[in-house]
Formats: sequence, C-alpha cells, structure tokens
Amino acid sequence: MRYFDHAATTVMRESAREAWCKASYEFNPAGQYQLGRRARSVLEDAREQVAALVGCEPIEVIFTASGTEADNIALKGLWRARSDVSSRVISTAIEHSAVFDTVRYLETLGANLELLPADSSGFVYDPADVFSEPAAVATCMWANNETGAIQDVAQFGEKLARTGTPFHIDAVQVLGKLPIKFSELNATTLAGSGHKFGGPRGAGILIAKRSPAPEPLFHGGGQERGIRSGTVDVAGAAGLAAALQEACDEMDSQQRRLREFKCLLIDAIQAAVPDVQLNTPQHSLSTHVNISIPGAEGDSLIMLLDSHGIAASTGSACANGVNRASRVLLAQGLSESLARGTLRLSMGYTTTEEDVNYLIDKLPKVIAQAKRAGMA
Repeated sequence: MRYFDHAATTVMRESAREAWCKASYEFNPAGQYQLGRRARSVLEDAREQVAALVGCEPIEVIFTASGTEADNIALKGLWRARSDVSSRVISTAIEHSAVFDTVRYLETLGANLELLPADSSGFVYDPADVFSEPAAVATCMWANNETGAIQDVAQFGEKLARTGTPFHIDAVQVLGKLPIKFSELNATTLAGSGHKFGGPRGAGILIAKRSPAPEPLFHGGGQERGIRSGTVDVAGAAGLAAALQEACDEMDSQQRRLREFKCLLIDAIQAAVPDVQLNTPQHSLSTHVNISIPGAEGDSLIMLLDSHGIAASTGSACANGVNRASRVLLAQGLSESLARGTLRLSMGYTTTEEDVNYLIDKLPKVIAQAKRAGMA
C-alpha cells in the first residue's frame, strides 16, 4: 500500500516502539516505593526530553492521551479560569474540529465567540482588530491539517500579549516538522499529538505555562500539576519523547526531501489536470498537497485510489466517516461542489520517491474515472 495520509497518522518509529516496549514494564509513577520511583524517573526523563525539544520548562509539559484532549483542557480550562474577566473567545473559521467544536461548546456556556476569517489561500486575518481588547482566551492553529497553510502564530501571540489574553496554539501538525521554541511564542498553552510524528497512538502533550494555568476538567489524584489527574501513561510518554527526538534530529533533511516530493507532485498534477484547484498555498508544510477536482466526488477519488493500492483522504480523519464538503475549504471561499471534490495527499518520513512516482502515474486515470462518475 502506498500511504499518503500521514496528516491523519504516521507509522510508529522503531525508536518509539523500543522506548514504549521498555517502559511498558514500569509501574505506577505515583508509587512511593522503589518500583514507583523508577517509573517516575522514566516519566520525568521523557518530560525533560520533550521540554528541551519544544523550548519550554519541564514543569510546563503535561502528558495527555491525545491532541484533542490537550486542546479541550487548554480551551475549556482557560475559559473557566478567565470567564469572570471577559466573555469573549477568539478563534478562527479553519480550526480542526478538536478546537472548532470546543469553542462552539463554550458558546453554550455563555462565551461571546468571535471567529477570524481566512482568505482564499487559507491564511487567517483580523479585519476588525479583535485582538485590541482582552478576551478570556484566544486560539489559532499553527498549521492547517487539511491544506498545510502555516499561520503567523508568533505575530498573533505578540498582539494578544498586549491585552493579557491567554493564547492557545494547536500545533498537532507542526510538532516534528517545524522548529518550536514555546518560550518565544507568547503562547499560554500548546497542543501536540504523538502519532503525527511517529509516536504511539493515545499519547499527546499539552505545554502549559505556570500562569495563567487551565483549570482542570476533571479531578482526582492531582497528577500533572493537577491539570490532568489520572495515572500517567509512562510507556506512552517515553515513546512520544523518543519519536519527537528522532523527528527533530532529522527535521532539516526530511523537510528538504519532502519539499522536493511536494513540488514534483504539484507540477505533475497541474500538468496532467489543467482544471485542478490547488488549495495548498506556497507558505505551507512540506508534507501537504490539497487539491479539488471540478466535477468529481472526493469519495470517488478515494475509492479509486484505494483500488490501486493508494491510501489518501478527503480531509480531516476526525470527521467520523461523514461525507460532506470541507468546512475549512468553504471558509476559504470554495463552492460546495468544488469542496466536495477534494483530495488531501500528505507525506511523511516513510514516503519514498517510488511512492510519489506511482501516485503520479495513477492519479490522472483516477481523476478521469471520477469525473466520468460525476457528482452524487
């Protein structure tokens, strides 16, 4: 199978597998006896390793079960801590559902939600200077999971810092692909997910400043600074840290290699399919290519590619199998029919030139077949 859905999940790295397996024998890190202290040592080593790689203090690293959980803890927790200061919540129209649905939920609790729009290239902008007044919390993803568009989160953080507004960054697509120095972002919290860069599934991180800290969503033993109670998954933390270390070590070489593949793929698609709509802007992750095909259904494209042994997607893997036009692309101004004909091709550290050439060979035929099938 030729795999082009790395934005959904990527192959677990051997270094992560070894670290996970080794740490899976550890006991509860909260135990006061020797076995507990040993498990705690493994956990704290992983915490320090992650902190060094993302430019934060070890105490700011909170281990979670996913990027979605990290987003929820940050946004709901900061809202609870700050709703008496302001009812405003600032987000964007192109967020992943882990953020978008969460801020919509905050509306039901009384939040005054303000969504920043995106232009036709997928970049968020502030038409009404909404950052000039304090808010309970603001959030913007660093790189879009569908198009790969990279947002200027450092600039947003600088503006929000002037009003003392806590700033959350969904960095799920960025960890292991772009350098991160949390201490320089003017961010309050940042979310990541291990399986996006070759770590184990079920392991995520929330980077959270000491203050203002999110209030906990649930209560228990007070683990992870009381922000995320529950017995910490030592093996998951160890596997995540090992994968992030390897991803960061090879970041420059991998990104150069994947950028070449991306250019090759885009040039080939545009040459073979003159009416293709390229939704991925120039300033984007080297891993993403998002296209829309007039007159074709995205589902048809996926099924036809699958019949050739190629795995790809129409967009976010978190849409629970519901076939609909991408909310992100609609927010960028695409028509519903064009957005429904979308294909997301995402690459990763296991992608080879042979994979890309195979895709280039099969894609024009697949697109022609999908067009003949037409729209549902």
